[in-house]
Amino acid sequence: MPKVSRKFIERLKLGTQPAYRVAWRAKIHPVILSKLIHGAEKVWPNDRRIIAVGKILGLSPEECFEEECFEFENGKEL
Repeated sequence: MPKVSRKFIERLKLGTQPAYRVAWRAKIHPVILSKLIHGAEKVWPNDRRIIAVGKILGLSPEECFEEECFEFENGKEL
């Protein structure tokens, strides 16, 4: 089961914007983001919520997750 990466959490916590603003910009509720980060809500492989926040933080989808949870074929996500 994938987990949110340490790099993702560091960028979120050390960034210039508060986490709740990043969450709103990614179109998710700040409480959901908190639950995802702390493991209270399950993170799925290729979880679009995490990827959306990661984009705002300047991270690629691969950098958002600890475990290898992407399936690629010819360099494209399946």
